[in-house]
Amino acid sequence: MSRAFKVRVSVPEDCADKLMDAIAVHMGSIYPGYSRAFSIIRSEGTWVPEEGSDPFIGDVNRISRVKEMILEFAVYEENLKDVLRAIEKEHPYEEPGVDVLEMIPWRSLL
Repeated sequence: MSRAFKVRVSVPEDCADKLMDAIAVHMGSIYPGYSRAFSIIRSEGTWVPEEGSDPFIGDVNRISRVKEMILEFAVYEENLKDVLRAIEKEHPYEEPGVDVLEMIPWRSLL
């Protein structure tokens, strides 16, 4: 059985559908019979852009807060690099927050 990963990425609310569409093209079908399978968690992101950064939202040296969505989804190892490249290409942030965790598909434990 192929290794699987859980990916989480935060994105501004108004950019979420575009990013999900870009990811879905590459994620394959980890859940048989379903595609474009994401969990969405509403959140608020905050950061301070530093000198030399080129923020999509906010101003250098000022606190930024924005309503975001955390997109969470599962992907097989053979699709992971293409998914991460899609995030890198389509995500509006200069440095998106992306977490990748190896997971055990629950059906493999039955």
